Amino acid sequence: MPQNRVHAMEGGRTSGRTPANRLLIVAGIAMLWMVAISGRLAYLQLIRHSEYMARAQRQQQRIIEISPKRGAIYDRNMHPLAMSIQVNSAFAVPSEIADIHLAARLLSGVLGIPRDTIENRLESSGSFVWVQRKLPPEQAEAISALNLKGIYLEKENQRFYPKRDLAAHVLGFVDPDEKGLGGIESELDSLIRGKSEKFLVMADARQHRFDGAVTAGEAERDRGASVVLTLDEKIQYIAEKELAAAIEKTHAPAGTVIVMNPNTGEILALANWPKFNPNTATTAPAESRMNRAVSAIYEPGSTFKLITLAAAFDQNVTRPEEVFDCENGSLVVSGHRIHDHKPFGLLTVSEILAKSSDVGAIKVAMRLGEPRFYDYIRGFGFGSPTGVDLPGESRGLLHRLEHWTPISIGAVSMGQEVGVTPLQLITAVSAIANGGTWYRPHVVAELRRGDQVLPVEGPLAPVEPRNVIHPETAATLRRLMEGVILKGGTGPRARLDGWTAAGKTGTAQKIDPNTGRYSPTNLIASFTGFAPINDPAVTILVSLDSPVGPHEGGEVAAPVFKRVAEQVLTYLGVPHDVPLGPKLVETAYDRRTEAEETLGDFTAADFSAPADDPAPSGSATSAVAVAAAAKSSKAPELPAAVTVSVDEGGDITVPDFMGETMRDVTDQCLRLGLNPVLVGTSLATGQTPAAGAKLKRGAKVTVEFGTPAAKTTKSAGKSSGAGLKK
Repeated sequence: MPQNRVHAMEGGRTSGRTPANRLLIVAGIAMLWMVAISGRLAYLQLIRHSEYMARAQRQQQRIIEISPKRGAIYDRNMHPLAMSIQVNSAFAVPSEIADIHLAARLLSGVLGIPRDTIENRLESSGSFVWVQRKLPPEQAEAISALNLKGIYLEKENQRFYPKRDLAAHVLGFVDPDEKGLGGIESELDSLIRGKSEKFLVMADARQHRFDGAVTAGEAERDRGASVVLTLDEKIQYIAEKELAAAIEKTHAPAGTVIVMNPNTGEILALANWPKFNPNTATTAPAESRMNRAVSAIYEPGSTFKLITLAAAFDQNVTRPEEVFDCENGSLVVSGHRIHDHKPFGLLTVSEILAKSSDVGAIKVAMRLGEPRFYDYIRGFGFGSPTGVDLPGESRGLLHRLEHWTPISIGAVSMGQEVGVTPLQLITAVSAIANGGTWYRPHVVAELRRGDQVLPVEGPLAPVEPRNVIHPETAATLRRLMEGVILKGGTGPRARLDGWTAAGKTGTAQKIDPNTGRYSPTNLIASFTGFAPINDPAVTILVSLDSPVGPHEGGEVAAPVFKRVAEQVLTYLGVPHDVPLGPKLVETAYDRRTEAEETLGDFTAADFSAPADDPAPSGSATSAVAVAAAAKSSKAPELPAAVTVSVDEGGDITVPDFMGETMRDVTDQCLRLGLNPVLVGTSLATGQTPAAGAKLKRGAKVTVEFGTPAAKTTKSAGKSSGAGLKK
């Protein structure tokens, strides 16, 4: 028994020490574990923190860029032509969509997109995918009404052109990401385009969106600069309206009208056909998006005779009164025979331009000589870009002087073997109009950010104008160009009611791609001119590509010049410098110019054809005989002006203009599609036809202005005096 008690006591002492030892062991292990865990946590939180934070963000959130807000584009009177508006875009978080096939079928019905296409989009990512961007309001409402889990709407910026196709070739267009792809949108994209906005898509570990909604990014929003153009939307509308009417009448596939301020180089209007709507530019053919005014190269034809005579007058190699023998309209140059459109005999230089004699122009150029002629062509800006602030400008085509052939001087003097753009030609004619100074054409007036005008740098910086001919030479040419639109010239249909005008017709051949030679039927008819003569306010170019039927510049392009010029000069408030006859004041219609005989200005001189043998010297008709024949021929008498003051039975009701200002009358007429003829100043005192009459679109409405009789008499006296002085 004692032994057992002793053993029991020893066993109790042993068992009492064991738990303590075990506790110490467990505590030690726990301490080591905690140290290891703490070390690991410290390593992850302090050393690897950035790496794991980035991984977590990549798994839990996605930053999506949306279209930036672009600066607006305005015309010269701050009327908006392009702006950015907010629209809805649909996106999906596919991991939240329970049935992708059902969602794709429902979305397909709303968006009009094949179901397979939408399914492929939804299956391409688990966290984010665009379903369709920049939705029309009705589609956005329909998607919202579906209330599909995992399908959301987000606001994006979309470019919007409120005037649709007005000035589309100048404005350009953008892609779905708001990147400029044409016109000013492309040329100034880096200035107009702001910084992209961002929004955040967040999800948990199972890729389920949380926190309720998409959150907008906090990135700084740097909105782009706004652009103020030199264009006037009303003048642009006039140009586009008249070009469209000419295209419809002549069935020409393409055409261009440009209106420029010759004293500054500002482009007031630039219209092309075919045209497009920049709101839906991606659906328009590339042909419609081409800016022909700056990109299309064509042989100018007879309009280039202005450059020939400008160089000759400036170098004093001839005078307007000098007589040239046009050899009965036939001349051989380096084995190639050139025929005039009429058998002209003796013509003064003034008549060479007015009647558009190719033979006469060639003789003047040959007296001038190739080197001097080439220098003037380059001086007027041909063969190099004008530097206009629009993309895609062509430099034209002008062979270097050392590459000229013996027939080049003859071809170039009459507008062949040289390629120009419409913009190059109107810029050169503007130099003649303003007294001999070449201004770089431009469409950007200024850049703005809010109310602040930004400094203009780089390509937009003003270019110092240069003198290309003497003022005396320009004055001589202006007088000669007036003869083109007077009786006996090639462009009487360009004569204006109430203003003096000057210009030049042109009918240029096009190369037939099948034969490589000039086509006898595909021609470019053009007219370039300015008004008024003594103080030009506008220069206007009209070009019609391949008109069907009547095809000469004086027949189809000159009337367009007349209609555009009369409306633009009226809108600008340019005072009349030609007294208006009583018939014009009493009636709204004058058919006189439509019945006048128009001289042609075109002869198919094909230098690519085999050379002719020079005619024997004795076979040419004598100059005396030609002159006698020309003298004996009489122009047909013109019918009297047709006076119409009755209701035409159209669908446009003439408003009551009494008491309105000239600007208000012009605005109303242009909105209705009527052509206003304004007489006098101050407020409207009379109109023909009377208010309430029904007219057809394009009809003329004559409105008289001014109240005091003494003031009206004095004004008429001044006009008559000006006309006598001239």
